[in-house]
Amino acid sequence: MARPGQRRPGRARSDSPARSGSGARTGSGAQRSRAKRPVEEGLVPVLAGIAREVDGIVRRPPTRPALRTKFQVVALLVREERARVMADTTLSSAARTKQLKELDGVATQLARIAARDTSLLALLAEDARVSDAARAYKATVMRAGGLEPVEEEPPPPPAEPAPGVEKQVVPRSVISHRMANPFLAPDFEAAAQRVARPRRLAGWELLEPLFRSFEVAGAGAPACMPLPDPRTVPVPAGRELMRHQAQVVAAAARGHRTFLLADEPGLGKTAQALLAAQAADAYPLLVVAPNVVKTNWAHEVGLWTPFRRATVVHGDGDQVDAFADVVIVNYDILDRHAGWLGDHGFRGMVVDEAHFIKNKTSQRSQHVLAIADRIRARMARPLLMALTGTPLINDIEDFRAIWQYLGWIDDEKPLGALLMALEETGLTPADREFAAAARQAVIDMGIVRRRKADVVADIPARRVADLPVELDGAVGRSIRAAEETLARRLVGRYRAAVEARAGAGVDDGIDLELARRVAAAELKDSSDKAGGENVFTMVRRIGQAKAGLAADYAAQLARNVGKVVFFAKHVDVMDQAEQTFADRGIRYASIRGDQTPKVRERNVTAFVEDPEVQVVVCSLTAAGVGINLQVASNLVLAELSWTYAEQTQAIDRIHRIGQSEPVTAWRVIAAQTIDSRIAELIDSKSGLAARALDGAAEDDVSSSTDVQLDALVGLLTDALAGEGVV
Repeated sequence: MARPGQRRPGRARSDSPARSGSGARTGSGAQRSRAKRPVEEGLVPVLAGIAREVDGIVRRPPTRPALRTKFQVVALLVREERARVMADTTLSSAARTKQLKELDGVATQLARIAARDTSLLALLAEDARVSDAARAYKATVMRAGGLEPVEEEPPPPPAEPAPGVEKQVVPRSVISHRMANPFLAPDFEAAAQRVARPRRLAGWELLEPLFRSFEVAGAGAPACMPLPDPRTVPVPAGRELMRHQAQVVAAAARGHRTFLLADEPGLGKTAQALLAAQAADAYPLLVVAPNVVKTNWAHEVGLWTPFRRATVVHGDGDQVDAFADVVIVNYDILDRHAGWLGDHGFRGMVVDEAHFIKNKTSQRSQHVLAIADRIRARMARPLLMALTGTPLINDIEDFRAIWQYLGWIDDEKPLGALLMALEETGLTPADREFAAAARQAVIDMGIVRRRKADVVADIPARRVADLPVELDGAVGRSIRAAEETLARRLVGRYRAAVEARAGAGVDDGIDLELARRVAAAELKDSSDKAGGENVFTMVRRIGQAKAGLAADYAAQLARNVGKVVFFAKHVDVMDQAEQTFADRGIRYASIRGDQTPKVRERNVTAFVEDPEVQVVVCSLTAAGVGINLQVASNLVLAELSWTYAEQTQAIDRIHRIGQSEPVTAWRVIAAQTIDSRIAELIDSKSGLAARALDGAAEDDVSSSTDVQLDALVGLLTDALAGEGVV
């Protein structure tokens, strides 16, 4: 007895379904035509016969249910037989090639049949229902081909959908793309890659030392992998690639496949990513980007790789072109499209503004990581690129999600090539030299960090100039009174905590650790409560008080030096500034978060191309990335951000490749308020990136602690010092 699913040698095939229904023939000729030849043994001739029969019937519509069953069964068995042949280690190379060629012949015939009757395409889908009649007929066909059918269990009841699955969609174009390639098997070559087995480092905690190595071992050593000399990279007429951009493209052409491209904003990361994908033949390519820049990505595809077609996913993807070379989707709709994106057969993936995924618990981070995992499972060595000019926002742990997306680590340990590189150092985390070696091992995986000052000599310098302003009158008095109220509340919390210490006496001086805990509690209460005066409402009131002064200064700049970019954080501050410009007779454009991509593009074009439009009023959060405003060389920051990265991104809208003038960012700061302290803290935030990525000496940089928390700690300690607690 043959085992289920295996051939049964010597079985007669007089009951072959391929012969049923065909006209009977008489005489000795008929007997000779039915005589089996050795070449006809096996399943493939049976499938070919049924396919010919189906083809003949399809030419004489209408299509009957029995024909649809035969078509589906042949398609199923072609897939299964292909998989069996590929896995059969007893076959010679020639025999395997011959059998695969025969199967391809049957598959081609099925494709021609489906072209005549497109309703049959639905039967080729992976999730197409297989009826009981089809299962029975499949068993009959297998026996006719010399195979023992496997007993198939009834399909399990549908499982409860995972959270968020009910939102997922599969655009019609994507279904058409799948049907056009129904027999295309995924690439499982990745499974054959060498897997690192920890030997000396087995049992060691490695992730924490890896992260810490970027804080303690970076002095004097920029975080940039060795890059090859730039090669000639073909670019469209009228485009020019700079040397530092060509280096990344050359690295991709030589086979490097994972990049954390952390060049400072303005150095052309989009062009580098698109040309690297072209050099690596990483098509189709998936691009995940913020909503405000996804249309710009499609525009850049047309500029740098004009022979490649881009499609942008909007909403449920009704207009998406699944046959395009580059698919562009924004973070906010990944929950709807993560399913089909993971199975689409992408050979490359680019995550723009990758610091958006730094919070691993967020939905967008989880979707990005899941899609990348599925691409790696189907494709050997895909091109994976994370683009961000500010990879570190608050803490060195911001690296974690980006490294995991690139496949360098998982939740617990380094993976693959990184683990092997650590093994090859011959060191363990107990060795003093481990930090420097570990840092370099991670960098060699694909960190690329270049500063404008280092690689682009023709980009003029930039400076941040502070403009202190006095908040006079009732508004100024009200803000200062609010600060005093907040300081008294912090002092009250601090003293209550001191008194609550069991058995504790009165200590001299300020307990800084306790001050931080008090400030953290206040910050949490401020975030949780919608009403009442707190640090956030106070900063907003300061912004409102500065709005007119900042707009007046921007108006003066516009009249004296030309176009000006005006950044604000809150809508009411933007409204007040725009009213000021209107009153002064200054034409302006506006870029806000609630605009459609077309409106945004129209307003950017007006500012860039219309000489009468002198000012563009921008939202810090909506216009801080993805737009080019280099026609201006002066920028006014009417409100301060909570992060150094956000401020830097705003400035780099004008300080970028193509800028011909020195760039000045004018920060309007309310003197004698918490605004001044926030400005100092924002400046200190530059230390984290400088130490971790740019190789700055540790003594030259400040702590990377949270600005909001430090601002409150400073307010509390100043108030305590004023009361004589020293």
